Amino acid sequence: MSTPSKASTKGSGVGFVVVQAILLGLLFFGPVRLNAGEACGIQNVLLQWFGYAVFVIGSSIAIIAAFHLGKNLTPLPKPKDNAEFVQTGLYRWVRHPIYFGVIVLCLGWGLIQQSTLVWLYVLIIAIFFDIKSRKEELWLCERFSEYPEYQGRVRKLVPWIY
Repeated sequence: MSTPSKASTKGSGVGFVVVQAILLGLLFFGPVRLNAGEACGIQNVLLQWFGYAVFVIGSSIAIIAAFHLGKNLTPLPKPKDNAEFVQTGLYRWVRHPIYFGVIVLCLGWGLIQQSTLVWLYVLIIAIFFDIKSRKEELWLCERFSEYPEYQGRVRKLVPWIY
């Protein structure tokens, strides 16, 4: 089994995947409080349960969007050479529904943890996905001539909003 050469992965967005993994690892496994001795305070149980629901909804959106991509799915932001342009399913409502789903599940995690530091992670992840999607869209415009028209009618990360 051979490993991909440096030339085959250069310019594919591997760095984005690494940063994304680090950020999500920090969100789920990193420190929750700035000071380990800091009291947790009283958490609102109703907000936690709402957070679990939001987390499940976000996870479901991301999974469904991945299924809609089908054989086009890749961990890299650069589309596969044999990719087809998908505008159906969740892709009718938002250009990056997997990213949207992950952002939603991160919001759910923020509600579960109810920590300022975790909310900071969520904000950083949302900004990261905006930056990553910009690079991805450059590649999508190069690959699909109809992508700019799609950009004009479908929101990027949050349906009907952004």
